[in-house]
Amino acid sequence: MLHGKVAVITGAGPGLGRTLARLMAAEGASVVVAARTAATVEKIAAEVPGAMAVPADVTSPADVEALAAAVTGRFGRLDVLVNAAFPGTHRKNVLEMSPADLASWRAAVDIGAYGTLLACRFLAPLMVERGEGAIVNVTSMSSRKGYAGRSDFAAGKAAAHLLSHCLADELGPYGVRVNCVAPGWIASEVLDDWMRVRAAAEGVGYQDVLARDLSATALRRIATEEDVARAIVFLASDRARSITGATLDVNAGQLFT
Repeated sequence: MLHGKVAVITGAGPGLGRTLARLMAAEGASVVVAARTAATVEKIAAEVPGAMAVPADVTSPADVEALAAAVTGRFGRLDVLVNAAFPGTHRKNVLEMSPADLASWRAAVDIGAYGTLLACRFLAPLMVERGEGAIVNVTSMSSRKGYAGRSDFAAGKAAAHLLSHCLADELGPYGVRVNCVAPGWIASEVLDDWMRVRAAAEGVGYQDVLARDLSATALRRIATEEDVARAIVFLASDRARSITGATLDVNAGQLFT
């Protein structure tokens, strides 16, 4: 679906970012992976044929501008931008936050919101020049449903969600589409660890928590990284050429919107 296209993935970590990079390459794209930690993106790029690694902090205008220059220098064009950074959440209620927690809260929001804005500001012009392109911002179920202790993550992703609507309206006349993919829980070691923490706190077994969480989804399963990546690839492809300003939920029926 992406044959001959050049795709940049920001926030390309070892989970969803790596899975997405592999899938995009398998679908025919030339992939650029960008994230703050050089060792991380270099490892991912080494696993993806022809991939390019660019260390970049998405909250740094200089880093993101340098990323755009690197893409131009290597490929001379850009067709797809995926903003996939997932800031951590500190699981602190607002009234419990220390000054250090407040600083961490702001940093998480900067990654989710400001980082998405910067990537679009410096990379979207490469698509505007050509009169076509696709931006997919990975938001979250949390961008539309708040949970105690997750206000940092939710606020950043909610900002990216509405930013996407604004950008869809701004960039549409130039042939650039902007959409969101909103995952819910994603099957991973991180999720398993969180379930174990909750099980210990409640004095129950891991399987009890897993069964309860599965029962909260209509499909009685938890979406995988590949499930989310395939949704992103669809919105990035020409098969979605008349879709912009939309959000595709990938949560196995955990939340209906």
